[in-house]
Amino acid sequence: MTMTWHASATRSASTVADSRHVILDTAFGSGAQFLASLARRSAGHLHYLAIAPSVPGASALAALAAAAPGLAAQWPLDVPGLHRLHAPAERLTLDLLIGPAEAWLPEIVARIDEFIIAEPLGQVRALQRLAAPASTLRMRQPDEQALRCLRAAGFTVTGEPEAGWQHAAYTSRKPQPPCAPTPERRAVVIGAGVAGSAACERLAARGWQVTLIERHDAPAQEASGNRAGIFMPLLSKDDNIPTRLTRAAYLYAQRAWQNLGGLDPDAPGAEAGEGAIRGNRCGVLQLARDAEHALLQKEVVDTWRYPEQYVRWLDAQQASAMLGAPTPYGAWHFPEGGWATPASACRAMLQACGDKLQRIFHTEALHIERSGSEWNVLDAQGKLLATAPVVVLANGAGATALEPARELPLYTMRGQVTHLQEGSFPSLNLVVCREAYMTPPVDGIICVGATYDKSAARQLWQSSQDENLLRAEEILGNPHGAGAPLQGRVGFRTMAPDRLPLVGPLPDNANQARTERLRDLPRHPGLYALLGYASRGLIWAPLAAEILACQLEDEPLPIEATLAAALDPGRFLLKQRRKL
Repeated sequence: MTMTWHASATRSASTVADSRHVILDTAFGSGAQFLASLARRSAGHLHYLAIAPSVPGASALAALAAAAPGLAAQWPLDVPGLHRLHAPAERLTLDLLIGPAEAWLPEIVARIDEFIIAEPLGQVRALQRLAAPASTLRMRQPDEQALRCLRAAGFTVTGEPEAGWQHAAYTSRKPQPPCAPTPERRAVVIGAGVAGSAACERLAARGWQVTLIERHDAPAQEASGNRAGIFMPLLSKDDNIPTRLTRAAYLYAQRAWQNLGGLDPDAPGAEAGEGAIRGNRCGVLQLARDAEHALLQKEVVDTWRYPEQYVRWLDAQQASAMLGAPTPYGAWHFPEGGWATPASACRAMLQACGDKLQRIFHTEALHIERSGSEWNVLDAQGKLLATAPVVVLANGAGATALEPARELPLYTMRGQVTHLQEGSFPSLNLVVCREAYMTPPVDGIICVGATYDKSAARQLWQSSQDENLLRAEEILGNPHGAGAPLQGRVGFRTMAPDRLPLVGPLPDNANQARTERLRDLPRHPGLYALLGYASRGLIWAPLAAEILACQLEDEPLPIEATLAAALDPGRFLLKQRRKL
């Protein structure tokens, strides 16, 4: 797969690679083939997909640190899933796909230029779906059965084996989906919360010129405007789709923040200026609701055997000691979870765009229309605000005011956070949550919340504050904050019926064609959604923006196909059409 990039790809003013070479290594092992690929690569961006049963350990990391220090610095924890590591200064992307190769091959969404098959592979024919035209393959010591499977998959064996490796080339004439044309890298992003800010950063990193339209005077004024958002994984015994998505997003977000300068509890929150994102990986203690839930918590950790750096299960005595107050049940402790100020994350992501970003604030986009190959974005008076071949809707529930998104099943839930002055409430040194969450002091303010109300009221309610304080009392065992003045913030979470975000091309509801598959669903050309982030926008936003950028650039997706389908904005329309 070859792509031409025309502009700056990184925040550090390094140039975009002229081409992207994608390699799939089905048996990463110690990383020897990866290091060899690094050594022999020519100019361009190397995107390496490596399948491994577990995250390679210290020996592989030591070798990698010398050859690609940008990757070694962000080496992931040994948990399942796809871990994407960016090293833009080294023109390098490494995807670690943890699990059996046979399970991963149907889940990879990519066009592969080069296959490295170092161990026997039962699903050789599965490579045909992934092969780019004229892709090459190296297989180590294949037997006759493996060679027959290669030929059946459309590969032609070339020459004699070299040092035990047999070379082949993909020569099949079987029709394949055409390669996407190189995009004209101009986009309009509507909404400057965490969703839109992350989209701007990921597109600008690939050289796109982005126009950001926001109805407020500054970014992060709606759901992204809370003083402190918490970040933590989601666990389940069956490792379901929400668990897998949240795990991938949680880990990807932390690497993204690291690349933007890291978290600093003393960084400015929403003010202009350089600096890290305001936040702290202080840990999160998620208390069990009751004895049955405590037992489930322990079973989940025992079943999946996560590394302790990811999660520990604590019994009641251990949890009480960490909480600083008696608690009758156990808890999950997420050592690398914590809190961050979303507005500071938005500021950092937008600053990273440099001169690739044009901001149009205090202006609401209320109408979009297709004109030839472009979208026109207009305000309430019909004034043209911007035009581009790609428009990204990242404005929460406001997206449904635009005609193409009017039928998306989005709704909002009111959330009130209570602000308490430090000294009037116990000051915790980590985030604690159960039915409510409590943060350490942020600028002298402790955040407790948040409610879930079916209301559009923006004013603070005493009843919501009482509810937050009651939940805090249930966690801490004693009443605290009684009589505190009514202070806090109200935000509105935008949600979909399945509580998963909408990430990808927008379906065309007006097209009545019946279809059974997402890939055949009619779409609005050049119109994309980053919507429905509910309560997890802080961590969902960076990964969702990376998914979107990869869809636009025809790059390998950073998640498996099953997750991508679960996030597709067309999933609701497809469900309706299947009933016809």
